[in-house]
Formats: sequence, C-alpha cells, structure tokens
Amino acid sequence: MIKRILPLLTGAGFALTACAPGDSTRAGTVIVNARVIDGSGGPSREVNVRLEGDRIAAVGDFEPSAEDSVVDADGLVLAPGFIDVHSHHDSRLLELPEALAAVNQGITTIVAGQDGGHQYPLGEFFAQLDGSPAAVNVASYAGFGTLREEVMGEDYQRLATPEEIGEMKDLLRAELDAGALGLSSGLEYDPGSFSSTEEVVELARVAASHSGTYISHIRSEDRYFWEAIEEIIRIGREADLPVQVTHMKLAMNNWWGQAERLLTRLDEARASGVEITADIYPYRAWSTSFTWFTTVFPDRDLDRRDGAEYILTDLMSPDDILLPDFLPEPAYNGLTLAEIAEVRGADVETTLMDLLKADTEMGSESSMIGFAMDEPDIEAIMAWPHAVICSDGGLDGSHPRGFGAFTRFLGHYVRDRSVVSLEEGIRKMTSLSAQHLGITERGAIQEGYHADLVLFDPETVTDRSTYEDPQVRSVGIEKVWVNGELVFDGGETTGNRPGRPIRRETS
Repeated sequence: MIKRILPLLTGAGFALTACAPGDSTRAGTVIVNARVIDGSGGPSREVNVRLEGDRIAAVGDFEPSAEDSVVDADGLVLAPGFIDVHSHHDSRLLELPEALAAVNQGITTIVAGQDGGHQYPLGEFFAQLDGSPAAVNVASYAGFGTLREEVMGEDYQRLATPEEIGEMKDLLRAELDAGALGLSSGLEYDPGSFSSTEEVVELARVAASHSGTYISHIRSEDRYFWEAIEEIIRIGREADLPVQVTHMKLAMNNWWGQAERLLTRLDEARASGVEITADIYPYRAWSTSFTWFTTVFPDRDLDRRDGAEYILTDLMSPDDILLPDFLPEPAYNGLTLAEIAEVRGADVETTLMDLLKADTEMGSESSMIGFAMDEPDIEAIMAWPHAVICSDGGLDGSHPRGFGAFTRFLGHYVRDRSVVSLEEGIRKMTSLSAQHLGITERGAIQEGYHADLVLFDPETVTDRSTYEDPQVRSVGIEKVWVNGELVFDGGETTGNRPGRPIRRETS
C-alpha cells in the first residue's frame, strides 16, 4: 500500500504495542534480546518483536508461545529493512533473484526506474515479479527519458511538440495506474537532456495529480550545477509536488567546500513551500558511461581540445578517472586516464579524446568511475535532516556501492565518523525514505507493518567491496527478513524469494 502520508508518530518513536499475541492461534517467529531501533529516530528499546505471516504482530514486553520459533538476537540491533531509494539492482533481478548484492547490506526494498529510465511497460515488469518473485521488494518510478523515447524515437534532439507532450502524459498516466511512484528524470542524459523545463513540468503535473513524486538526476552535477538546482526547485513549485535531488553531490573541483551554500538554498526553497529533499550514496566517486564525457565537449565535438582541457582542469584530474572496463582495449581495464596516457606515450588530453572516439565507435558501452567529490561536502549533505541514503548500485556492477553502500554508511560514517547518531542513521535508511517515496506500512518496526527487518552488529558492520574488487560481501549483517521470511542468514542467501512489487496506491 502506498500513500503520500506517514503514519502518526508517538513521542520519540513510533507507537509500540506492549501486548502478547494471545488472541492468535498461528505460530509465529519471536525475536528476543534485541536492541530494537524502530526507524523513527527515537532511542533504542529492549523489546521483543513477533512476526506472524508477512506482518509484525506485536512489539513489546511479552513471552513467546510454545508454538513460536524463537530467534535470540543476543543484544544485536534489530532495525527496519533498509529502503534503497535510488537503485539499479533491478537490472538483472529476474536472472539473479536472490539479490545478494542488496540483501547482504540489509536492503529489503529497492526503488527502480531511476535517471529517467524504467522497465517499460511497468505493468508487465511487475507481473513478471508477481509470477517469479525476487528476494527483495521492488518499487519503481516512471522514467521521463523512457516516455520521451517511446514517443519521439530517434528524433529526440529537439524540443517536444505539444502533441508529443500530450502523448507522453498519456503514457505516464498508464504507468502511474500500473503503480509507479511518480516521475523520474535524468536530464543530464539523452534523451532528456534535449527537453525544456516546461516539458518536464507538464509531466510532473500529471504525477502530482496522481499523488506521485518527482526524483531527478538533475541537468548538471558540475558545470551548471547551481542552475540545475534552481530548475528542480522550479519544477517542484510549478508542478506542486515533492521533488528529490537524487545522489546529490558537488561533483566538480571548483564547487568543493560549498555544501553550506547548497543546503542553505534548499532550506530556503523548503521555507517557501517547495517540498525538496535529497538522497546520497557514501562514496567520493560516481560511476556512469565513459562516453558521458562527450556531453561536456562543445557541440559534442571530440576534436575540441578545449573540451578535454576543461574536463581535466575544472572537473577532475587524470588520476581521478578510472576505467574499470574499457571494451575497445581490455588491457586498459582498471587503469586511470593518467596511467593509460603514460602507457600510450601521449598527453592526457589527446588520450581522453582518442579513448572517447574509440568507445563511441564500439557503441558507448564502457563504464568509468570518477573521484569527484570531497569528504566534508559528503558528510554535510548526509547530515542534512532531509537527506536519505541510497546505493545507486547494481547486482553485478563495477562500483563498490552495489554491494556496500548501506554497510559503509553504518560503519564509516555513523560509527567511525559520527556524522549522525545510529538512530538517526537508521531513520535515514528506513522511515524517512518511506516518507519521501510515499510508501506506508514499511520502514518501521511497528505492529501491523510488513515484516521487513535487519539484524546487525553495530560494532562490526562495514563494507568490504572496493574499486578493485567491487562485489565482496559486507560483514556485520546477521539476518534479513523480507515480508516475514528470512532471505539472508549468516552471510548467505537462503533461497527464499518473498519480495513483492510495491505499487503506488490508486484510487
């Protein structure tokens, strides 16, 4: 069930019902001796939690019945399952339904349809998941880029006509009726990069009319970053719907140290009535297609040396551009641009232009990792009260975030760096995420909620995935339940696949 409201909170935490499930004749699972952090941001409690079917049946001071299965948590933390608000774990989910990358870091719900692209048509994708479930729950946005491509085909390097916008709006209504959370965009990528703000506003109004939200990889995360922030604020104001800056970052050397400026502007927008929020992944590096760099060259002309000079002077250094899988020349896999230039005996600008031309000719399939963010900015954005955590990761990707984003946040930023308290950190991965998405009955340990839970050791939890070996499992996550069934236990997946599509509620 999905709505645009949160359940009522009580005191410092969610209401906890201290009662025994004595009126139930069903055997359940009772988790005892846990330090329960319920997702509200309130302090931990030493209470028992009873699961019955796919729901939390009771939370409080009660004794298990003789028929119940008992799990002794031995003092570990029991939290709501983590909600990954920007995920690409859906890309091979039908092939890898146990979703090891997600569940090993405590993720129980992934939110797909990001950066303007989604599994189309959404109703068919959800039907596949109904028939062949995965280990995790799946929600999705409808992608603006997907809709634009469906209507405009290859003729997208222009503004859409009013008639085409009308067709896109009709397609969006169908995807919202199928359960999409709202509209996503990737305005830095084709085909969305050729759209006008007015075009996006028109579609965002459709999402608003269905009580949906808007999430965006904004039009620029570097050179035109501040203009892109103003654009998403405008979209939120004119379409009158909540908007989220996804994987928010200051991804340009020249902008480092300006997190306070950014958060002040977002707070001003919120004060003026725009419900703007953000999500962030806990890494200095982003990852995307290597040929994304072509969008930075003037007129996308890869013979323009000034484009290469700008990238390597103002955006990031040659040492900060890593190619994990360069398809035209696999010998370069795992090398930085600086290292490749040395191997080739060429300057870095010429090397960048030549590699981009080669990858474009082969279909632009190579990926890159760019170390473009600064730690103080990352921590400031994380601590913002309206920021939540995401992975932006995949089941078999080349960035360590796919296997370790949430455990890295818990280990490095919460425990080691004390960026936020453990209780607040969990809220940023659970109930606050559910609020931003418009999902109810998940994201909290509360009677009647779906039994999505994670049991972990706060003293040892951490990521182990690296840029050199990105698919190494995390440590410290002991057990993960999805809809009441154990999907991860003692470092291994269980084979259970109780995940469900999460559809936005339609009226």
